[in-house]
Order: sequence, then C-alpha cells, then structure tokens
Amino acid sequence: MEKNIYDQICSQIYKKYPAVSHSRPQIKAQPNGDYLLIFGASQKTANGHALSTSLRVTADEKGRIKKISSSK
Repeated sequence: MEKNIYDQICSQIYKKYPAVSHSRPQIKAQPNGDYLLIFGASQKTANGHALSTSLRVTADEKGRIKKISSSK
C-alpha cells in the first residue's frame, strides 16, 4: 500500500473515530486487491474498567473506504 493512500485512509478514520487516533493499523492485503486495516484501542468505562475496541476498515487500492465495522 502506498504511503499517501495509507495516510489518506488513516486521516479519514481518525476524524470519524477519534478513539483510535493514537493507534497504527495492521494492514492485510486481500486476494481481490483490497486492503484490510485493523485499528485497536482501549477505553475506560465509567466504573474504571478497560474496554477494548477493534475497528476493521476495508479499502480499495485507490484509498476509497468500502466498509467499516467495529466490535467491543
């Protein structure tokens, strides 16, 4: 993945999901030419427990985001 496309995708995600703004994604190439970026973050709940969050982003080789899914 080219650096400018990587930076473009990350900046879009960081604006929309500030909880993962300090996370660098793991990048996996998909067989169809798309890329899967997995962001991870940990947040504190009101009672002080840690809540881990994963954000999966599927993007094409031009940097267009196709799908975003999150899990807690």
